[in-house]
Amino acid sequence: MTTLSSVLAARAPMLLIGLVILLLWYGGAVGLNAPQAIEGFVRAGQSWSTLDLIHQTFAMKRPVLPTPDQVFVDFTDSVFHHPPTSIRNLLYHAAVTASSAVVGFLMGLALGAVLAIGIVHLKTLDSSLMPWVIVSQTIPILAIAPMVVVILGNIGFTGLLPKAVISMYLCFFPITIGLVKGLRSTDPLALDLMRTYSASVAQTFWLLRLPSSLPYLFTSIKVAIAISLIGAIVGELPTGGTAGLGARLLSGSYYGQTVQIWSALVMSALLSLALVGLAGLVEKLVVGRSGRVKG
Repeated sequence: MTTLSSVLAARAPMLLIGLVILLLWYGGAVGLNAPQAIEGFVRAGQSWSTLDLIHQTFAMKRPVLPTPDQVFVDFTDSVFHHPPTSIRNLLYHAAVTASSAVVGFLMGLALGAVLAIGIVHLKTLDSSLMPWVIVSQTIPILAIAPMVVVILGNIGFTGLLPKAVISMYLCFFPITIGLVKGLRSTDPLALDLMRTYSASVAQTFWLLRLPSSLPYLFTSIKVAIAISLIGAIVGELPTGGTAGLGARLLSGSYYGQTVQIWSALVMSALLSLALVGLAGLVEKLVVGRSGRVKG
């Protein structure tokens, strides 16, 4: 009982925030759906009370803002009442989006690592390349995504690759910045000691700089893998495809299926949490083996 009460006490602020969000969500549903509900009562020539209005705003098939229980019902129906390979199942769409996001993340990780290593070891790249890395993130991804899809499509690359490239474009930046910071966080006395032992640049990198940079790198990885999912979803919007969470959001928007849109948003949030959690698990394994103690 003591353990349970301590756990509940520790989780109380989070539970309180969750309750407040639910209350605001239901209140927002009443406020946003009320005009449509009132219009329905007027057209039907029905008299109505406040309770009737609230009930109607919670029961609309195409609400402006669906209630949490409507989203939950649609989500569970999609996940548990259709085969995983069915286009009606959100797990199928999540798998399609996740594949693009993971491939784009790996590409961004490789690109970011190469840029960071070059910037740290070559002063010329630090002064010439770093400003362009920063400037690259000032261009809205919604402006870049259609161009990437069209250009790659014209040279024969369709499907997963254009979406992965968009994800790579978003996630290489935090990798680059975080790894540069990490590689430069090495203790100067330790660097002097490596020079005393006549260690090569490669030995200093693998034995000293890289282990010191791991906490910074994994912090950037968690940010990057979440951003890569956003890039994959955005990349699905201009392709006109029928698979992926982005396509699910787009079809829901076309047909006014707001509940479907919110279900897809919930799935994307859960998928992002899963990817970040996986990155955290890898961090514990790698940082633990390297002997680093996080501050």
